[in-house]
Amino acid sequence: MSVSVSPLLSPGGSAEVTAPTQADLLDFVRRTAADTELIASLPLDPEGRTWVRLEGPGGSEAWLIGWPPGSGTGWHDHADSVGAFLTASGELKENSLAARLPTDGWKTLELTEGVDRERRLLAGKGRAFGRHHVHEVLNESPERHAISVHAYYPPLPRIRRYSRTGQILHLEQVERPEDWQ
Repeated sequence: MSVSVSPLLSPGGSAEVTAPTQADLLDFVRRTAADTELIASLPLDPEGRTWVRLEGPGGSEAWLIGWPPGSGTGWHDHADSVGAFLTASGELKENSLAARLPTDGWKTLELTEGVDRERRLLAGKGRAFGRHHVHEVLNESPERHAISVHAYYPPLPRIRRYSRTGQILHLEQVERPEDWQ
């Protein structure tokens, strides 16, 4: 799927493309998830997640992702990118933290009580999120794949991966785009 962004005219009459907002990204993932032919074209693997890169709006990074039963991302964030994702088929669960974490300079944090959030995202449901949003996404179904659409802007500069034991969050590694090639 290819989506183009119409340039906006500045007061001087010149065209400039503006960065997509969280709302723009959520609109994109909604429209993309409604493309049943695209969703059906994703090859699904019973053992691991599959993905296809898409052209997102305004230079954003977008992905169509297949989730086999029982798969998940583990705790992570998308660093300085804002994003949105939507379940196109099946059901996903998102666990997230309603807390602003320091962006750098730490390895272990003790989380306060009450920061945990849980969302069940059935087909057609999604959400947008801001920078440094820490979450994990899971397909808890024992027998059914899920498919989702994701978009991030700016394109992912890095992903920080965490482990969690109770209220302790530990930074495990930082991945950069060259690590995903």
